[in-house]
Formats: sequence, C-alpha cells, structure tokens
Amino acid sequence: MKRKTSKLLTLLAATALTVTAVTACSSSSGSPEPAATNGAQATAQAQGTTGPDTSKKVELIWYLVGEPHKDTQKVVEEWNKMLQQDLNTTVKLNFTTWNDWETKYNLLLTSGEKIDMIFASSWAGFYKYAKQGAFLDLKDMLPKDAPLTWQEVPKQDWSDVTLGDKIYAVPSTFAEYTPNGLVYREDWRKKFNLPEVKDLDSLEAYMDGVKKNLPDVTPISGKAINEINTLYLDYNDFKTIGGDTDGVIVSSSYDKPRDIIAAPFTPQFADWVKKTKSWADKGYWSKNTLSSKQEAGDFIPAGKGAIYWRNPSSAGGFINNTKLKYPDIELAYFPFTRFHNYAIPNLSINNGMAIPKSSQNPDRSLMVLDKLRNDPKYYNLMTYGIEGLHYDIASDPKHIVVPAKGQDPKVVTPYDIASWGWRYEPNMKTTEGGWDGFDKLTAEFKAESKPNIFAPIYLDYDPVKTELAAVHQVYEQYGQPLMLGLVPDVDKALKTYQDKLKQAGVDKLLDYIKQQATAYYDEKGIQ
Repeated sequence: MKRKTSKLLTLLAATALTVTAVTACSSSSGSPEPAATNGAQATAQAQGTTGPDTSKKVELIWYLVGEPHKDTQKVVEEWNKMLQQDLNTTVKLNFTTWNDWETKYNLLLTSGEKIDMIFASSWAGFYKYAKQGAFLDLKDMLPKDAPLTWQEVPKQDWSDVTLGDKIYAVPSTFAEYTPNGLVYREDWRKKFNLPEVKDLDSLEAYMDGVKKNLPDVTPISGKAINEINTLYLDYNDFKTIGGDTDGVIVSSSYDKPRDIIAAPFTPQFADWVKKTKSWADKGYWSKNTLSSKQEAGDFIPAGKGAIYWRNPSSAGGFINNTKLKYPDIELAYFPFTRFHNYAIPNLSINNGMAIPKSSQNPDRSLMVLDKLRNDPKYYNLMTYGIEGLHYDIASDPKHIVVPAKGQDPKVVTPYDIASWGWRYEPNMKTTEGGWDGFDKLTAEFKAESKPNIFAPIYLDYDPVKTELAAVHQVYEQYGQPLMLGLVPDVDKALKTYQDKLKQAGVDKLLDYIKQQATAYYDEKGIQ
C-alpha cells in the first residue's frame, strides 16, 4: 500500500483518462440488480445440476501489481491444491513488480497476452482501459459464476464499475478511507511538554518545540513536499478533481464543488506561502529538501526527523514496524480530516479485479474469485499466508498473531502481497498487537463520512495536454520552491509563479476542467 499511495499524486495526471460519469450508470435502465440470495445455486438445483460445469481442468493466468512475497510460491501451491479439489482449476499467479509497473500494466492489456484476471483500480487507469474495451463485460456471468459475490456486493459498488450497462470489474467490498495525515514523534511531544497535535497551530507549536529542544533535528527531514502540499490542500479544504493537477486546479471546498479555481491565485495560497516561508526560516525542513531522494519517514528511526506524511493504513504499518524495531520510539497520528470534521471514502474500484478481453476462461476465473472473496479458508490463505507459519488466529477470531507461535519474526515476515483486489470486510482481520489507532480512526471516519463526489470525474486531458504539461513544469520549477519557503522574497516569487502559470495556459486548463466537471455535476444533480 505504501508504494501505491505514493504513486497517486502523479499517476492520474500522467495517464490520459476519459470523462466517465460512473455512478450515473446506475439509472434504472443500466444499473445491475443483485440476484436473490443463492439465486444461481437455486436455479442450478432446480435444473438438476450442481452448478457451473468444471469438468474440464484449466490453468488460469492471473496478474497482480507490485511484488510477490518470498513465500508466495509456497502459498500458491497450497491454494492450487484447494482449487484443484474444489474447482478442477489451478492458477499461475504473476506480478508486475513496482519497477515501471504502469508501462508493464499497459502492455499486458494492449499486447493480447492471454490473461484470465488482473488487478484493476481507478488509480491504475481502470476507467480508461474499460472505455477502450480492455475488459470483458461480466454482467451476465456474475449471477451464474460468482453468485455469492453478486449478492453481497452493494448496488452502489456495482455502479462504480458499470459503464453504460456493462460491468467491467468486481470491486473490493470494504469502506476504505485514505485521507492524508501526519505521523509524529509522540515521545518527544510528551518529553518536551508540547501540545497535542490537533490543528495547524498545535502542529506549528510541535515543530517549533522539537527544533528548539533538539537543534540537530529537522522536523520534516528529507523530501518535504508531500507533507506540505497535502497539508496545504486539506487545511484549506481544496479538492482535486479530474485527476491530479498538482493542486493547481481545485474545487474551492467540498460544499462548493462547482466553484473550480486556480488555487495559486487565491488569498488562501498567498497566506499559506507566507506561513511556510516562516517555517522554512525556522528550519522545519532543510534548504535542500527539493533535491532529496529520501522520504521524511526514513529519518525518524535514526532520531533525525519527527514528522512523516501517511494515510491511516500506511501510517499503521509504519508505526508497527517502528515499534518492532525501535521499541523506545512512540509515534502518534494526526489525520487532516479533523480540520473540517468529515471524511470521504475511496471508490470501491480503488481496488478490484477485472477480466481482460484476452481471457480464455472468464467463467472459471469468476468462480475462483467467488471462492477467494467469500470462503474464509481461501481468503485467509491468500491474504495472510499459511496458518501456523505466517500467522495464527488469535483468541478473538477477528485478529491474527503474526508470525505464528514459535516462528522467528526475522525469518517469517508478514505475508504481504497486493491482496486489495479481493478484500471483503466480513473476512478481513487485523494483527493483534498492531496499531490500535487504526480501528478507532476508521470508526471516526465512518461516523463523519460524506459521499465521494470528486473521484468519479475522469478527464481525457488530450485536448489540453500541452497546457497540462506546461503547468506541471511551472509548478515544479516555481511553485514548489515557493510553497516550501525557499525564496528570498515571497511576494515577488508569488507574482512570478502566477505570471508563469498564465503563460503556460492555466486559464485554458481551468476552463476545460470546469466545463467537464460542470457537465458531470449537472448530470448527477450536484449543486
């Protein structure tokens, strides 16, 4: 998840996506209707059969993004034993690896390679590829070949993966919240009697206290742009739309989605860069931060940094790993949702599984996925590894102990692959002894949740690709130094940045995004 999250800020801008009113496809004429409970099974029984035909043995080719675990082959061997017995099927599981994965993923879907199932996601260009015909329509197959999944996935989640009247993926079924936030050294906060981080003023007081008490520590070490840019956007309630334009083109707030603006020309931006100039002058990050190749979190275990940008899930992993290796370090987390007291869930197709058009066995792939999502024996194996080796079930069956009792944690590491595509909340487990803040935060987010009205807007930037590239270059050359206070004169640097954006065509880009977003909002009745 960590690598996935870090890709998001650049992925959508780099990929030409197509405007797709996804949830609009849930109209009465095109919206899928889940089958009645066990509908396919009941029909099969009425016909005197036991379900779909699995008499022919097949080997499926599946692809996931990312890297395999060192024990993946061992786990897949156990999986295939189960599949052979239950569905007369085996799976060859392949991975893209993270190195240049976007290029590899594109090639897999455009080369005609025989693939029976592949990880699919909005952040991996799902809507673009679906629009181009890369995936099969699953609508008629789902009730027959994946009856439990067809029944259990909520109607809205099916709507997220429906274009026209066709269903192009099986989304994960998990209310996932991935807002921005900051991990910070809680032990230092307590030691120096600093205020609890709960808003921008207390965050500034915390950084100031760390710097004054530990002069050799840089609060945000390494590359600080992620910490500062996400903090700026969320503090001001600016919402990115239509992919990412480096936070240049935004909706002015959740409550005013139609008020689409060029943020660097607002009073909020002018106030922000004056504040960050004062932070930079106080040494909250280094003067060479823009050239750093290391993330801020790399410096925390060494005692050289105090703050790290993470979403709650990746924050939990970072906190757990730090606690295991450095038990004297105590970390805490501040989610930026607390600036405005609401949270927005990801679309269900933030993670999912799709069947490429080149598949030779789409029916069987759906049968396997139905087992994988809904049968705890299958789910646990492919998500958490081999019981008794990678994990044990805790006294509370919703938790697992990692690694299993008697295993050396230096040898048997947590089983971790890109299992996000088949997540189904009733089968999900958390690690006992892990970060207890995650469950509390999830409950907090659910209690203040608002619908995601921005993520379904996907833009084909081809008509303004020249302007988009030019604006991005200006942002990197002039915007980032200004936002990080690495300029001698803020007012002069701001004027230069604004002039360069105008020359790059920011007005044309703004008009295009506003036109496309307004059309979507009109269709959805969003004011």
